[in-house]
Amino acid sequence: MTAQATQTVGPTPSADGAATQQEVDAARAPLDALRAQVSRVYLGPARTVDLLLIALLGRGHALLEGVPGVAKTTLVKTYATALGCSVRRVQFTPDLLPSDITGTYVLSPREGTFALRAGPIFANVVLADEINRAPAKTQSALLEAMQERQVTIEGDRFELPQPFIVLATQNPVDLEGTYPLPEAQIDRFLLHVPMSYPSPKEEVEMLRSHGGGTPHVSPVLDPTRVVELQNLTTRIHVEDDVLDYVVALTTFTRKHPRVVLGASPRASLSLLTAARGLAILKGRTFVTPDDVRESAGPVLAHRLVLAPELEGDHKARTGVVEEGVNRVPYRRG
Repeated sequence: MTAQATQTVGPTPSADGAATQQEVDAARAPLDALRAQVSRVYLGPARTVDLLLIALLGRGHALLEGVPGVAKTTLVKTYATALGCSVRRVQFTPDLLPSDITGTYVLSPREGTFALRAGPIFANVVLADEINRAPAKTQSALLEAMQERQVTIEGDRFELPQPFIVLATQNPVDLEGTYPLPEAQIDRFLLHVPMSYPSPKEEVEMLRSHGGGTPHVSPVLDPTRVVELQNLTTRIHVEDDVLDYVVALTTFTRKHPRVVLGASPRASLSLLTAARGLAILKGRTFVTPDDVRESAGPVLAHRLVLAPELEGDHKARTGVVEEGVNRVPYRRG
């Protein structure tokens, strides 16, 4: 084999299609570089950035929730820039119309024909800032895009670019003039990413660096490479007993006395997807029960509908999931 041929040979999948250790090791390098670029601007828990990486690998959307001033928008803008994909930002307001997101047909006076003016949804990464400030009619414009990766405008269907990720932010405290997200839309978010205050050490570092200019963030990926990483994630091996464990956890939420509406089968799929992404971040070609346990909170808690007296209490929802992780046994097949 010539030297030139050796350089062009990359990781190849196994005969049965499962991901190989060589492929996973090759995938970790750009993911580590992406994490390093984001960390240049965002000073906060590494867990938060890892959750965004899991959403990326799982072709999923993420809902970031936190009080004002904890760098939600800064984080998603930095993350999107480092991905090297097309990015559009939408500031959700009560007067936002569905066509402001999807686009619409406009008349060309010169030609006398209608042409599509594409909206910001036609991007690889869509930053939906304060998503709960738009009315239900506008919220519904995102449902088709988030689930089907397509939009329908005046009866015409348009495919969205790949990859397609929605990173949404919302403030859980200031509820005046907001429209709570419907359960159907919440269920479309692969992960819920809670953002709290930084630690004293991180806040001091933020104060020290403030005023020195925003660090330059370089793209470390591109759309083609992102799709390759997402395809690799689907090939991470999962044993049958791990599948049984995933279903046992979601079933626990459906039978819990404080839960009115438990995790759906889509939640089971999402939990498995997130566990596969976490396995790649940890450099493994297979999913372990610990991957499922670690992913359960961000994947399941925001999907639960609790009894009326606990409605809106995210800590209570998280408590139900933690109870399930502690009580549901994992049985080796």
